[in-house]
Amino acid sequence: MRDANVFGTRKCLPRMSWSPQNLYNLWRRSETPVEFTRTQLTLFQQRWKAKALIRAYHGDFINEKTFKRWYLPSTLPDVRPRQRPVGDDANVLDSFAGRTEQLEKARKRQQEEESKGLAPVGSLMLSEVERRIDVFIFRCCFAHSVYEARRLIIHGYVLLNGKKYTNANTRLAPGDMVSVDPSAIRFLKKQKEDKKPKPTEQEAATTEAESVTEEGTTTEGETSAEGETTTVGETAADTLAKTSAAKPTPTPSEVTKETLTPFNLPPYASPFIFIPAYAEVSFATCSAIYVRHPTARPGYSEIPTPYDADGEVVRLAWEWYSKMRPRNRSKSQFARMPVNRQ
Repeated sequence: MRDANVFGTRKCLPRMSWSPQNLYNLWRRSETPVEFTRTQLTLFQQRWKAKALIRAYHGDFINEKTFKRWYLPSTLPDVRPRQRPVGDDANVLDSFAGRTEQLEKARKRQQEEESKGLAPVGSLMLSEVERRIDVFIFRCCFAHSVYEARRLIIHGYVLLNGKKYTNANTRLAPGDMVSVDPSAIRFLKKQKEDKKPKPTEQEAATTEAESVTEEGTTTEGETSAEGETTTVGETAADTLAKTSAAKPTPTPSEVTKETLTPFNLPPYASPFIFIPAYAEVSFATCSAIYVRHPTARPGYSEIPTPYDADGEVVRLAWEWYSKMRPRNRSKSQFARMPVNRQ
């Protein structure tokens, strides 16, 4: 994390985190979305502001020069409606030849484009960032933030395909399995209790004396709560051992929540729990599989973002980077490329 005030509310830039301050920034951005329709900013300023918003959430931990050189696709798919050239009679030939399947597919595609619009491919400019192993761990809900996910990787708590891996800049390939050490996942640890003032020596001695008096021996012939009689000199610990030995072992159907693995989820994080479609997560083994690369279809994008996947912010950011693209890469630059497992 390069910026100490990364969750500042003045700039209000959402990040990949479940911090309460960051969730407040997300709420503010959802209540007052960014609009450039009525603004006095120049086109250059609009593009720069959109780029800053996109980069704050998607890869603020990546150097800008590295992001432009290695984490941007060469081109985005062209989703503008294709105009049929003059004399194109493909549909007429299909109907004459009886190829009804192709006609049906073309008709369904046209209806889908008319109802849902074009696919939000603008968000695919961020697909390379979603392939990073630290972002993937955060998307699988194994860490509270992408910064914590990077710390887990660097400190050796993460396995890639069964082997210890410490490079947080790696881009995954379809089929890669990522495992996280359960002892390092904060969701599985007990929440910190409120610190109470330590009792003084006199209060501790008084409490100990009271506990000894309450748990002391009972008189001969006195009946316990379970109906057993205790003799003089028999302590409460012996009575508890007798009671536990008499009780049978609980069956799997009688297992309560207290005997299961604790899962302490922050109460404010529940609306933000989701798993992307390109990830297959197993919380029982604390592992996940990167199934495929993110895609987009009409009305839906698999890349999570706090902004509209095909909105003005994403389009202006792509226009900025299309104008500011780096030069052709040399052999020395290729040697510095982050690990890309294709």
